[in-house]
Amino acid sequence: MKSIARELARRVAVGLEQLGLSADPQLRAAQDERFGDYQSNCAMGLAKQAGLKPRDLAEALAQRLDLGDLCSSVKIEGPGFINFRLLPSYVAAQLASVPSAGLNEGDRLGLEPDAAPQVVVIDLSSPNLAKEMHVGHLRSTVIGDCVARVLEFAGHNVYRENHVGDWGTQFGMLLAHLRHVRPDVVERPAALEIKDLEAFYVEAKARFDADEAFQNESRETVVALQQGDAKVRQIWKAFCEESLRHCHAIYDRLAVRLEDRGESYYTTLMDDVVRRLRAMRRPDDAGPVRVSQGALCVFLEGFKTREGDPLPLIVQKSDGGYNYATSDLATIVHRVETLGARRIIYVVGLPQKQHLEMVFAAARKVGWAAADVALEHLGFGSMLNAAGRPFKTREGGTVKLKDLLDEAVARARNVVEAQQAQELSGPSLSPAQVAQIAETVGIAAVKYFDLSHSLTTDYKFDLDTMLALEGNTAPYMLYAYARIRSIGRKAEVEFATLSADSPILLEHPSEIALGKKLVQLGDTIEMVCRDLTPNVLTEYLFELAKTFSRFYDRKLGVRVIDATPEEVRRSRLRLCDLTARALKLGLNLLGIETLEQM
Repeated sequence: MKSIARELARRVAVGLEQLGLSADPQLRAAQDERFGDYQSNCAMGLAKQAGLKPRDLAEALAQRLDLGDLCSSVKIEGPGFINFRLLPSYVAAQLASVPSAGLNEGDRLGLEPDAAPQVVVIDLSSPNLAKEMHVGHLRSTVIGDCVARVLEFAGHNVYRENHVGDWGTQFGMLLAHLRHVRPDVVERPAALEIKDLEAFYVEAKARFDADEAFQNESRETVVALQQGDAKVRQIWKAFCEESLRHCHAIYDRLAVRLEDRGESYYTTLMDDVVRRLRAMRRPDDAGPVRVSQGALCVFLEGFKTREGDPLPLIVQKSDGGYNYATSDLATIVHRVETLGARRIIYVVGLPQKQHLEMVFAAARKVGWAAADVALEHLGFGSMLNAAGRPFKTREGGTVKLKDLLDEAVARARNVVEAQQAQELSGPSLSPAQVAQIAETVGIAAVKYFDLSHSLTTDYKFDLDTMLALEGNTAPYMLYAYARIRSIGRKAEVEFATLSADSPILLEHPSEIALGKKLVQLGDTIEMVCRDLTPNVLTEYLFELAKTFSRFYDRKLGVRVIDATPEEVRRSRLRLCDLTARALKLGLNLLGIETLEQM
């Protein structure tokens, strides 16, 4: 299945060349389908260069376009917009070219991978191992996972890097406390188990604040850790593994796969970063790398303090210590020089915008990230409570991510059971089936709701909205998929065995609309790959589900199961199959498992 947008853009570019012009065709899906399916605005920007009015240029371009096999009409609207309406026969041919699911392992619906795959690193989740994961880690985790899935589908070699906080002064306090409350861990570190990391941290902090001797012990412990003391390192390793066990219980539940690479991994490389920067420092301190008030800094154009003075990126503090900038520069060096990354994506909250901009600018300034390496901050807003305030417990503490997921699943179970009570004529579900459906729907609801929002905006966490069976929600999407699968069962046909040789006929307006929506899948995925916008995918899937609903509606659409003749019936069943497969693929790219029955 070809990208129609790319093919249209190619042909418009050929027409522009015939007019002696070379520019972006500016092709995009039409916002109002009454005017067509795609639109080009290129005449507006090229008119002056061509010495013509925009509308005259648009008409001259339209006359040179070879679109007889692709479009039923090309019309000029307004001051010079070019609108394209696709031929139903072309759309049908594209859909007919999709192989049967049964013949296609890892169903791609005929979508080809990117012809120029890259090595991509995605920095996601990144919790602090001193505490349990909280709601603040949800967005980075599910957004990063979705972006990774989409880029992997496109054929890129993706590293999912979980840059966990496993190094720093707080670990001296935690390890010292561990020796006091669990002295057995010194001899049997592998047996360590901490049921509540948050409570453990609170206990350690309370002891640190109240006991001066313990403060000294904590400081001595962190020094021993940093200097490589074998016993301390052994306890530290056990604590980190236990913390990661808590994290991976969440990751497994969210179906998120990643590679843990903590700050400790870059300890030696941070030393190298400082050494390399010091070697770049000019004797007269006139270059970008210089010492300011005893600290090693990189000074960058465009970054100022509130007073208008140059704002440096501090890489080594005056006391010789390292900070986030040191660690982040070390990760860039490793990702570019060792992993060979050509695109590095940091899925980090918007408050870190300036810090990352300075780190990126520094990496480019000193030559560690060349122009062909993309450094991208995929920033996101915050999750808020119903009152629009930071999401906290009633006591004002941070909500554990585990507790939030448990609540979503419990509420989903109530919805499933209520739905079952209303459908007395349908097949009853066993308690195990109800539990499995509730887990799937609850987790899906949280993930889908998060991903359906524009990343840069804050959103209110609302379980009632998340679990609604109507609207752009996970339950609606899962039900839409399960409903189509039930159509196959009622029609007594196995979708996977439907012959790809059976023609697809698009004649009724609802058939044509569904066909056009289906062929937009590839373009949608390409857009998400380019712009890193999961909400574009959720919106597409919602529109696809609504379009299918109109297609299957007895009044607005067509008959399917009992359609005649058989050729029409099989065509419409193939459209059902393609819609279900597109929904399943799209939901999978969001990290959501589908259900065959709800």
